[in-house]
Amino acid sequence: MANQKDRVKFNVGGKTFDTTATTFAVAGRNSFFGALFDENWNLQPDSSNSNEYFINRDPDCFGVLLNLLRTGKLYIPSNIPEKLIYDEALFYGLLDHVRSAKWGPFNGNRLRLSQSIRNYAADVGTVIRAGPHGGCCVAHGNVVHVYDWMLEEHPPVNLDFQKVNDVGWIDEETFVVGASERRGGGGGLGLFSASTGELRHRFQVTCWDQVKGYVAGALCSSSDKIFSSCKTGNKFNYKNGIYVWDQVTGKQIDFYHESFGQSLSNVERLQWLQGTNCLMVASFLPLSQENYSLIALWDVRVKNRVWQWFDCPSEDGSQKHQVRDVIAMEEANSICVVNEYEDLGFLDLRNPEKVRWGKGLRKFSMRNEQSQVKLALHNGQLFLSMDDRISVFCGPDWELTSRLRRPNGAAISDISLGGDRLFALPREGNVFDVWETPRPPLL
Repeated sequence: MANQKDRVKFNVGGKTFDTTATTFAVAGRNSFFGALFDENWNLQPDSSNSNEYFINRDPDCFGVLLNLLRTGKLYIPSNIPEKLIYDEALFYGLLDHVRSAKWGPFNGNRLRLSQSIRNYAADVGTVIRAGPHGGCCVAHGNVVHVYDWMLEEHPPVNLDFQKVNDVGWIDEETFVVGASERRGGGGGLGLFSASTGELRHRFQVTCWDQVKGYVAGALCSSSDKIFSSCKTGNKFNYKNGIYVWDQVTGKQIDFYHESFGQSLSNVERLQWLQGTNCLMVASFLPLSQENYSLIALWDVRVKNRVWQWFDCPSEDGSQKHQVRDVIAMEEANSICVVNEYEDLGFLDLRNPEKVRWGKGLRKFSMRNEQSQVKLALHNGQLFLSMDDRISVFCGPDWELTSRLRRPNGAAISDISLGGDRLFALPREGNVFDVWETPRPPLL
């Protein structure tokens, strides 16, 4: 039984709730209720010393959230709109508690298809990116649709006939969009508001002291910089490569360029490696090209390539490992690549000549060269998307531990992980899938 000092009363919208300070301490220091406690988590009395507080909010929602703090379980009666609970949780600073009650910590081996979200875009989806908060954004041609963690759609971003090439989240409130340039201007890279869809900043490219139009391709970001592979000008007057902007000022601060090869002008994947202050740059060329695909690490401090690997022919010269996607794994000191046979190759960051290829999961190559192959990494789990399934690999030898499949067998074009969710974008149907880890039972 709670002692008298621990008891506290709340009058919420005319309804009284009698509970304990211990219950509200569960809400945390940054919640609405954190201000009721001193630095030692002792309840601070109100001006009347009655330990009763008035809050002019919805009492039914307050009861649901109070029960969440007591039990760790979220039960929403049928007469209360779920959105109203989320709005009240936002006011009280309890959204993290609500999220953790709805689904558990991310685990690729326990994922379940939670729901499929349909929209009515004119074009098929090409890019999906998970936000840090559990929402996502999806690119359809020249439009980017934005969803919050409740999977409610916010105002979209419409780029007026400029094809979206890549999207990347900067924080919960903003994301960048890389687009192709159209005749008459436009294109490039822009920073947008996730809640309103408004353009907050357009990133400029300067060549020979002149502002140029450009095509923004693959992009990524560090804690203070934004990187994008760009093509600017024409074949007689161009300066292609990777441009770098400061996140705070929005101004161009650097440019990485090679006078030969295609490693920086046809980049399909960029990834920032925080531990080494390096940028992974990867370009994949089809078998019909004479040049091989290239993966390189650029040290931003010296502005030069410090590590590289080319895919090469097999020993008999009849076939080579055609790389379809790549992802860096800093904790394992390696880079993972995958080819059209679902062979996983692991490149040693300490020795680019050392490659360990795993056994392919398919006896034959994919159905056609247009099939998408995507890699993703999260907390020591590797995800491989190909055709209509997602394979999960774990452990020191990256063994196959589980597989996820779409219900109707539609091929997947892109996947993204974030906010304890996995998002999968099929090639057809203007829909995307949301996979979540069920919350473990409370003992």
